[in-house]
Amino acid sequence: MQRTGAPPPTPTVTKYGSPCSLCEEVDADVPAAVGSQLEALLQDRVADAAALDGVFAADVAGPLARFTLDGGRRMRSQFLWWAMRACGGAAAETPAALRTAAALELIQTCALVHDDVMDGSPRRRGGPSFHARLAARYPGAASPGTGAAPFATAAAVLAGDLALSWADDIVAGTDFGDAVRHRVLADWRAMRTEMVAGQYLDLHGQATGSRSVAQAIRTACLKTAQYTVARPLSLGAALAGADARTTRDLCAAGRYAGTAFQLRDDIEGVFGDPLVTGKPSGDDIRSGKLTYLAAVARARAESRGDRAALSVLESSLGDVDLTEARLHRVREVLTDTGALAVVEERIGRLVAAGERRLCAAALSPVAAHHLRTLLARVTAPAGSPAHAASAGPVTAVPGGPGPFGTSGAPEPAGAPPASPATSVPRTPSMPRTPSMPCTPSMPCTPSLSPATPASPTPSASPAPSESGEAPVPAVPPVPAVPDAAETARPASAPAAASPAHTGHVTPRHARPPGGAPGRRRSGTTVDGSRR
Repeated sequence: MQRTGAPPPTPTVTKYGSPCSLCEEVDADVPAAVGSQLEALLQDRVADAAALDGVFAADVAGPLARFTLDGGRRMRSQFLWWAMRACGGAAAETPAALRTAAALELIQTCALVHDDVMDGSPRRRGGPSFHARLAARYPGAASPGTGAAPFATAAAVLAGDLALSWADDIVAGTDFGDAVRHRVLADWRAMRTEMVAGQYLDLHGQATGSRSVAQAIRTACLKTAQYTVARPLSLGAALAGADARTTRDLCAAGRYAGTAFQLRDDIEGVFGDPLVTGKPSGDDIRSGKLTYLAAVARARAESRGDRAALSVLESSLGDVDLTEARLHRVREVLTDTGALAVVEERIGRLVAAGERRLCAAALSPVAAHHLRTLLARVTAPAGSPAHAASAGPVTAVPGGPGPFGTSGAPEPAGAPPASPATSVPRTPSMPRTPSMPCTPSMPCTPSLSPATPASPTPSASPAPSESGEAPVPAVPPVPAVPDAAETARPASAPAAASPAHTGHVTPRHARPPGGAPGRRRSGTTVDGSRR
């Protein structure tokens, strides 16, 4: 049923069904629904470009629209949609949700086109990157001026800017209620700034040769976790009018899972199969990126005095002409120093922490199940069943939430699946009141306390939330991201952690083996809570 005073759905949206069944039909295939919305929106923008200039439309606007439509898994769109549904959003919110999701996909296009230019990456999504396509279209094209950037890269920068402009125009032209508009625009503004800040820190780490483990985590959080998971979740919650606590829990779960996603991407960037990942292997090493994986390897090699490993890392990171043989040696160092095992374990801890925060949120069980499936997908290794799976038709989730990608209890024998047409009710625990968005007041700064291996401490006090309120009792303490002192543990550390792994609690004044007493430092955990 339409909200009083709301305009009728646009023609692009109505093809998914009448207003009473609109959101349920989108539930059945979110990527297709967003793709259709994108297609209609981009047709209008390409037509405007063609009316302006035929060359501009053929070289930039048209290819940009095809790049956006033909690739990607629509993960950000799905996070937005299922957060909206999990917080009780229904047909009235669907048109605005689809338009905002389409705008997210254009923001992603902007980020990818610019990122490939900055990294000099020749491939993206299994084919040539945007600037590589332009270079092939105009082989030997002169630079626009002496000492200026090559034509293809300069033109790709303009294309990325155009995608960003289109995204902003779509959001500006979307009909939100007054309270919802304020929250959506606050998230939108913050997301764009965080994305640029994270990309800058990425470039800064390459330019300065930074070795900071903490800085690597902060870059991952700003560049990927906030923009890929936390902000889309927050936008979905805003569209549904979710309360402050639910929004906060969703954002925290998103930051944990999004950081795990970036750490997984760091691993895939070195060890992944290009045929599976869609991008060349070793590009992060050749460009000298400050990844958590490389930072941990350096810290562990230094702590052991392993000069051979350090020599391999120092000579390889940033070498654009790195051969396959030397890349193989880098992989050996990342494995032999234990860095790969540490990062895998960290991913398991982040996933577990995100699951705890997701379980703490007051969400519709059916839509929450889809969120857990998505979170499992973005943190799983490329090519694995969890990574390849997509959110299918809505089904009942007996027993409530469980670990990422699972239901809390098995389906009863012979029980029929719930119909995809079953709407998600708005419960009394999810009132339609203004709430606190996922704002920069919840930073991505990791907790930095020197650590030694310790057994789990069940009696540890949970950290307070951003607002100072006590956390949900059922949520265990959230593990902090370690600094180099923790990552320099012996190579016998576990290679990976299960999603149920909760980490360990380390005394703040513990003395690292062979080192000076640990200094007490202030900071915040990845989810923004003060220690």
